[in-house]
Amino acid sequence: MAERSPFDKHPEEYDSWFDEHENVYESELLAVKEMVPEDPGRAVEIGIGGGRFSSRLGIDEGVDPSEAMAEIARSRGIKVKIGRSEDLPLESSGYDLAALVTTVCFVDDLDETFAEANRVLKPGGKVVVAFIPADSEVGKAYAATKDEDKFFRVAQFYTSDEIVESVKNAGFSEIETVQTMSKGLEEADRSVEEPVPGHEKGSFIVLRGTKT
Repeated sequence: MAERSPFDKHPEEYDSWFDEHENVYESELLAVKEMVPEDPGRAVEIGIGGGRFSSRLGIDEGVDPSEAMAEIARSRGIKVKIGRSEDLPLESSGYDLAALVTTVCFVDDLDETFAEANRVLKPGGKVVVAFIPADSEVGKAYAATKDEDKFFRVAQFYTSDEIVESVKNAGFSEIETVQTMSKGLEEADRSVEEPVPGHEKGSFIVLRGTKT
């Protein structure tokens, strides 16, 4: 039998992180809102976890490999299917928006993940990717201690340039980015930070691309 993932073993602990770091969560949410329209149309979050972001963004569909995390998202009113980002249980060309929020560091294959996001989007549909860059202050801190963390020990962090390249290779263009948490996690815990354009100095980046 395959080993259960840390998300199946400790779903409440992962979900409660957002309560313990409320200002970080609100800063991240503001950045994601910059890239998700108020009416996103038919939208899905890939790697939805407990639905913390979708429940505040008007996204009512999700996919996640963890049944335990999916149950938490369902309790927030979201319809969740069980599946992997590299092989989504979703129809082709059926969605206006696909969001991946703090998901890409946990996927097995980054390129296949973005290819699948492209497949399920309608022409002109948007992909929104929120991530912690490997070369950011928070990314470096998480990488340095990942072996001691039950969740991040299975994570693979990427630089912003690597994410942008993979998104473009999957068939997306018109790439835009915003960033927040410019002073790291400890400072972000103290107050909510407004997002600004770009991806050069933030520890939380949100990218949007258009299916071409």
